[in-house]
Amino acid sequence: MTQKLVNTLLIGAGEAGMELLQDLARHPENPIHVHCVIDDDRDKWGIDLCGVPVVGGRGHILPSVKRYGIGTIILAIPSADTRDKKEILNICQQTNCLLKTLPSLSQFVDPFANIRLVRDVNIEDLLGRSPTTIDLSQIARHVEGKTILVTGGGGSIGSELCRQLASFDIKKLVIFDIYENSVYDIQQELLARASSVPLETLIGSVRDEVRLAAVLKKYQPNIIFHAAAHKHVPLMEASPHEAIKNNVLGTWNLARLANDYGVKNFVLISTDKAVNPTNIMGASKRICEMLIQSFNQHSETEFAAVRFGNVLGSNGSVVPLFQKQIESGGPVTVTHPEVTRFFMTIPEAVSLVLSAEASAKGGEIFVLDMGEPVKIANMARQLIRLSGYVPDKDMAIVYSGLRPGEKLYEELLMSEEGLNKTDNEKIYVAAPIVFDEKAFYRQLNDLVRLAHDEQSNIRAALMEIVPTYTGSKADTKN
Repeated sequence: MTQKLVNTLLIGAGEAGMELLQDLARHPENPIHVHCVIDDDRDKWGIDLCGVPVVGGRGHILPSVKRYGIGTIILAIPSADTRDKKEILNICQQTNCLLKTLPSLSQFVDPFANIRLVRDVNIEDLLGRSPTTIDLSQIARHVEGKTILVTGGGGSIGSELCRQLASFDIKKLVIFDIYENSVYDIQQELLARASSVPLETLIGSVRDEVRLAAVLKKYQPNIIFHAAAHKHVPLMEASPHEAIKNNVLGTWNLARLANDYGVKNFVLISTDKAVNPTNIMGASKRICEMLIQSFNQHSETEFAAVRFGNVLGSNGSVVPLFQKQIESGGPVTVTHPEVTRFFMTIPEAVSLVLSAEASAKGGEIFVLDMGEPVKIANMARQLIRLSGYVPDKDMAIVYSGLRPGEKLYEELLMSEEGLNKTDNEKIYVAAPIVFDEKAFYRQLNDLVRLAHDEQSNIRAALMEIVPTYTGSKADTKN
């Protein structure tokens, strides 16, 4: 049975586009039928590329789709910068076409475009982030031969840390997490790779100081990446005591033991929500940053924190939620039409964390360049289109209102911190905020006691420690 031809528009009259057209000609059984080519180079307008006319630049995309009855658009400009790709894809999204793309040049398996490399456009393409350049040799020199402990190793960031660390010649990787299902998944993934890195997978909570002490005593890690944390903002608003016990007490326990057992480097995974926090989770992570800076003043261990925004596809994040809602037929729920967030892919965030750790001298709060903020409502519309639907027609977008503790806009830097460059253009260092250590630890002990006793005035106690926290002082019995 003959397959129905798919009317296709090809964007890119360069080498990649020409090779793709030649490959299609060699495989006439393929249903893709390219009717026209788009290219911004005016010198190419009016010529035939492998028998297909080049009809104009990006301004001709919409009329060409209508004229030729296009159902699929293939973006074949792998050498174009991310900003250009994003602008072109934004035009394409005004159509109801299925969007396909070729990978960037760095992802090519061979030097020529071909049919098997064509893939669906994804949300990462639409964000238009420039690829990150990382000095792998610097990271390798720093981690080779080391025993490395990753807390929260089964989580989104923790598991990617484990993947990337396992690619280096480290002495041992110790994965520590309270959630056995997620840590089992990353354990099996790494074992299936047949990696030569010795692997230890341990279950335990960072709240449990005795368990942590036993782990550090037995394995003597040289480097700790502390990714274990409660991170879900609305859930932590409802359970503030748990946020303090897990995030604050857990970090305090681990930092104290890192000092006691002579750990060389300690890296806290922090968040943009620690900046002028409006929620319990963000305020708890700001206290963790203060702990790290304090310990660094009095310890041989080099303590640092790395702060970044949202990561695409992480557990509990907005993209997987939207995808589930779309699969269920909608509607897609957005909290507010103007809400924006910073986004980064998980592998990119982790590679920058490793790079920051390799350059840390101690006491830094590293701030990752998250690029431009993204409007969540626009992201929802993009995902709906990528799924083959028309927003507000085939699938509704419903605005549900900001949830407890949420901001309209996230900030990566506190106004009083300032920002210094590093050797990596994607990594900056925030100047530390001066605070009274004696008062800090007195207030911190009170805060932990309130958390353990389920006291209702925990928000007011948080405000004493973090003056920039602007959450409600209202008592809670949660």
